Amino acid sequence: MISPTARAIWLMLLGLPLMVAIALLQPSLWVVAAGWIGLVGGLILLDAMIGARLRAYTVAVSPPVILYSGGSDPMPVEFSFTDGPVPGRLEVQLETNEFLEDIPIRGLKGWEGNVRPYEFTLTPLRRGTARLVRLWSRWRGPLGLIQKRHIRELNIDIAVTPNIRWVKDEAIRLYSRDAEFGIKTQIERGDGAEFDALREFMAGMDRRAIDWKHSARHRHLLAKEFRTERNHNIVFAFDTGRLMSEPLGGVPKIDRAINAGLLLTYVSLRNGDRTMYYGFGARPGVSSGFLSGSRSFPKAQNLAAGLDYSSEEANYTLALTNLAGKLERRSLVIIFSDFVDTISAELMLENVRRLTDRHLVLFATFEDEALSSMADALPQTPEDVTRSVIAGSLLSERELVFRRLQRMGVQIIETRPEQFGAALISRYLQIKKRDML
Repeated sequence: MISPTARAIWLMLLGLPLMVAIALLQPSLWVVAAGWIGLVGGLILLDAMIGARLRAYTVAVSPPVILYSGGSDPMPVEFSFTDGPVPGRLEVQLETNEFLEDIPIRGLKGWEGNVRPYEFTLTPLRRGTARLVRLWSRWRGPLGLIQKRHIRELNIDIAVTPNIRWVKDEAIRLYSRDAEFGIKTQIERGDGAEFDALREFMAGMDRRAIDWKHSARHRHLLAKEFRTERNHNIVFAFDTGRLMSEPLGGVPKIDRAINAGLLLTYVSLRNGDRTMYYGFGARPGVSSGFLSGSRSFPKAQNLAAGLDYSSEEANYTLALTNLAGKLERRSLVIIFSDFVDTISAELMLENVRRLTDRHLVLFATFEDEALSSMADALPQTPEDVTRSVIAGSLLSERELVFRRLQRMGVQIIETRPEQFGAALISRYLQIKKRDML
């Protein structure tokens, strides 16, 4: 697209007083006015011809595969002209959707031959699916009388997931011991209930592992050797309702829950288990099939990006009933949710009880630091006393709900955000060691 600049318009308007004077005083000199218009028009045409051409302009974009909320990632772009002159200054702007921070217009100078590389900084504002809509470019001719505009339609979707760089670091730390064994498969013996082999009984071994039948047959003591069970079903059920969308330490609770869930996803996939993602708010949302193998972890990240925030209350009846209908075998169901008091938790308790008839349920939530600080704070004014009493009553009701869940056989995790991931993995390993699935 080619259009005149403000300079060309003002240059044309400079001849307007002359045209008016000729029309009023000497109409016979109308040729002068026409000549002025022709002169300016010729300069505009010349500027369009000698400047950088639109047909020779190309843009190469290399978008990142995944973006992390709370961080920034570069997106390399290469602007180039296949032939002809290059503009002295190239103005570019990247148009995105509301998931990304607005990027102002950039003026680029300095060319490496006919190429100008540049990196846009993409900063997500929230989780979801960010979209790169289009890339605008424009430049002026050598005379500054025309500007040429190029629009590159992108329509590129990028998943914005929680910032899980620490997940990778933690996973590397957990599995760094594998380096001692090279690339050979390491079978975790002795911790499960799945039979692996018979071996000669030695001092220090558990006497309950002795196989008396085979020992009698071979006339010396033989013990059973077990290994960790695999192929368990692990279901991650994320409450995306109003309470979980509220911030905790500046970060929404659901983002912290997904962060810990992704860490456990990596560990469980690495251990040979199968994982499933399920999101629910006022109605069921994201629902995946069971994923298996470490290569499925990027798919889990994309599923986590689809867990959107909500301002509505979670519908436990619809969500957990729908989830129970999807599970064909006994599974570990981890529910990431929160509640305020016994009234709001009543429907949750009723539907969790039904889920425990067939599955092992783990309820994971965050410690309410705000309530704890208000209840323990030293009161200075009558308002502080009132606030402390209300906070204490809410904490008592919260503890009552936890006790009711425990009587149903539900596992409970309530901890601070920075300890949430470690507590989740520890409980998962404990459940597997005790053969509770």
